[in-house]
Amino acid sequence: MKETTIMHIDILIWFFFITIGIAVFTIPFLPSKIKSVVAFFLVLIIAIASSILAINVLTASPIEEVFYGGSVFGSIPLRIDSLSAWFILMVNFTCVNGAIYGIGYMKSYSDQKANSALHWVLYVLLHVAIVSVCIIQNGLAFLIAWEIMSISAFLLVIFEHNKPEILKAGLNYLVQAHIGVVFLSIGFIWVFFSENSFDFSSIASFFTHHSPKLLFLIFFIGFGLKAGFIPLHTWLPHAHPAAPSHISGVMSGVVIKMGIYGILRVITYLKTDFVLLGESILALSTLTAFYGILNAAVVRDFKRMLAFCSIENIGIIGMGIGLGMIGKGIDNQYLMLIGFAGALLHTLNHSLYKSLLFFTAGNIYQQTHTRNMEHLGGLIKKMPRTAFFFLCGSLAIGGLPPFNGFISEFLIYSGLLEGVKSDNVQFSSMMMMCMASLAIVGGISILAFTKTFGTIFLGSPRVALHHKPKEVSLIMQIPSFLILLVILVLGIFPNLIFSPALAVASNLSGTTIALSEKILSVSPTMVMAGRVSLLFIILAAVVFFIRTKVLASKISAYHPTWGNAYVAPNVRMQYTAKSFSKSFAKLFSYILIEKKRYPEINSTKIFPESRTFHSNYMEFFENNFISNMNKRIFAFMNSFMFINNGKTQMYVLYGFFFIIILLVATFLTVL
Repeated sequence: MKETTIMHIDILIWFFFITIGIAVFTIPFLPSKIKSVVAFFLVLIIAIASSILAINVLTASPIEEVFYGGSVFGSIPLRIDSLSAWFILMVNFTCVNGAIYGIGYMKSYSDQKANSALHWVLYVLLHVAIVSVCIIQNGLAFLIAWEIMSISAFLLVIFEHNKPEILKAGLNYLVQAHIGVVFLSIGFIWVFFSENSFDFSSIASFFTHHSPKLLFLIFFIGFGLKAGFIPLHTWLPHAHPAAPSHISGVMSGVVIKMGIYGILRVITYLKTDFVLLGESILALSTLTAFYGILNAAVVRDFKRMLAFCSIENIGIIGMGIGLGMIGKGIDNQYLMLIGFAGALLHTLNHSLYKSLLFFTAGNIYQQTHTRNMEHLGGLIKKMPRTAFFFLCGSLAIGGLPPFNGFISEFLIYSGLLEGVKSDNVQFSSMMMMCMASLAIVGGISILAFTKTFGTIFLGSPRVALHHKPKEVSLIMQIPSFLILLVILVLGIFPNLIFSPALAVASNLSGTTIALSEKILSVSPTMVMAGRVSLLFIILAAVVFFIRTKVLASKISAYHPTWGNAYVAPNVRMQYTAKSFSKSFAKLFSYILIEKKRYPEINSTKIFPESRTFHSNYMEFFENNFISNMNKRIFAFMNSFMFINNGKTQMYVLYGFFFIIILLVATFLTVL
C-alpha cells in the first residue's frame, strides 16, 4: 500500500509539469471563447488528482515521497500530512470556483486575446504553485514554488495594466511579497548553516538546541507579510480591489492563507516558548482584527472594504493560533485543540464566504463599472440573486448562525472563555480583553456590512449609470450557489467538519490526543444553535411566501424612499455610506484619519455659499510609516541626481575615473 501511495504522489508532481506544459502550449493558440473553458478543465483535473491524495491522508495516514531535484536541490522531500491535506482541499475548492466564475467574468475582455491567454495560463500556474507550496518541504524548492505563486498572482492582479493605479497596486504587492521572500530566505539559510539541510525537519532540529524566538520571528514576518497581519498588511487594500474579481476571491480565499499555512507549519517544529510566542501572536492578532474591521467600516470602495475584512479575519485566525500555542505551552489540551481547530475552521470558513463576497462584488462591478458605494443604490431590484448571495455572505462573515462563520468563532470564544478561568490574574485579564475585543469586532463587522448592503442594494440609485444593470449570467452564479450550499451544510451540520479539524489540530501538537468529553461537548451546542437558527429562517421564508401569495392579487404602489409629506424627494435625501459611518469614524478619529478636500460647513453660518466636498480616510500605517519611509528613500536617492546630469563630458570622466580605480586596485593586488 505504501509503495502504491508513493507512486501516486510521484505521479502527481510529474502531472503538475505536464499540466503546465499543456496550458502554456495550447491556451494561447485556442479561440478566445474556449481559452477559459480549457483552463477550467486543467484546474479541475489538478484539483481532483491532488484532492484524492489529500482525502486519503485525512482518512488514513500521511504520505511521503523523495523527489530528486538534480545536483542543485538534491533530494526534495514531498510530504502530505493532515495540515497539508486540509489546505489542499481548501485551495482546490476555491480555485475551481474561481475558474468557473472567471469563464463568465472574462467574457467582456475577449477582445484582448493575448492578455486573456496569459491570464489563464497564469491561473493554472498559480493553482499548481499553491498546491506545491503545501507539499514541498525543502527550503530551496519551497522558495521557488512560493516565488512562482507570488509572481503569477502579481501578473494576474495587473490584468488591466494599462491603468496606472492598478499597475501601482500590483507593484506594491510584488515589492512586499519579495520582502517576505527575503525573510524566508534568511530563515532557511540560517537553518541550513546550523543543520546542513534544507529539509523542513531540520527546523525542528534547530529548535531543539537553539532558542526559537528570533528564527520564529523571522519566519513569522516572512509568512505574515503574505497573510496580512498588521503592520505587514498594506498591500492587501490595494491589490484586492485592483485584481479581477475571481482573482480577488482566490487571493483572499487561499493565497493569503498560505501565510497561515507557513506559520502553522513552523509551529509544528517548535519545542519551547509556546506561551510567550502564543501570547505575542494573540495580542498582535487581536489588534489586527480590530484594525482591519475599523477601516472596513468607513471605506466606501466595496472591494477595498472586503480587503480590510480579510485583514480582520486573518486576525481572528491568528487569535485561534495564539490560543492553541498557549494551550500547548501550559499543557491544557482543551485550550490547545479548541484554539488550533478554531483557527483551521476559520481559515476554511473565510475562504468560502470571502470568495462568495468577492464574486458578488464582481457581479456588481461588471454591471455598474464602479466600486464606489456612493454611486449605487437600489440594485436589489435589478440583481436580486446577487443581493441574496451578498446578504448570505455578510451574515456568514458576521458569525451569525446557521452560517459557517458561527462555528469557528464559537470555538475561539470557547477557547478564550477557558483562558478566563485561569488562576493567573494577568493571563485571565488578557483573555477577557481579547474576548471583549472579539465581541466588538463582531459588532463592527455587522455595522460595516449593514452599511455596505444598505447603500448598494437598498433605496434608490444615487447616480445615473451609463447602462441599466441586470443580473449576471448563470455561469457567474454557479460558484455562488456551490459556496452557499457548503456554507449552510457546514453551519447546520458542523460535526461534518469539526471532527476532521480536531484531528488536524491534534496532529499540530505532534502527538495523538484522546478527545475528552469536554471537547466533544462543544459540538452539540454548535449543532443546536445552527438548527434553531435554520428553523427561524424557514419560518421567515414561510411567512414571506404566504405574504407574497396573499398580496399577489392586490395592486402594489411604490413611492420614493423618504417621501413622507415632502412632495419632491430626491436621491440625495438617502443615507450615504459616509453618513452611515460618520459618527463611528469620529469615535476612532485618532486611527481613522479623514482627509478633507474642503472643511465642513460651520454650523454658525446661516447662508453658506455653494461648495463641493470630498473626503476619504487615510490608512494609518501606510500614511504614517510607509509613506514617510518612501519619502525619505526618494529624498536620499534624489541626493545622487547630480550624477545623472545629462552632460556627456561628465559620463566620459566617470569612465576615466573607473579605469584609474581598476588600475590602482590591480597594482595594489586588491583585484
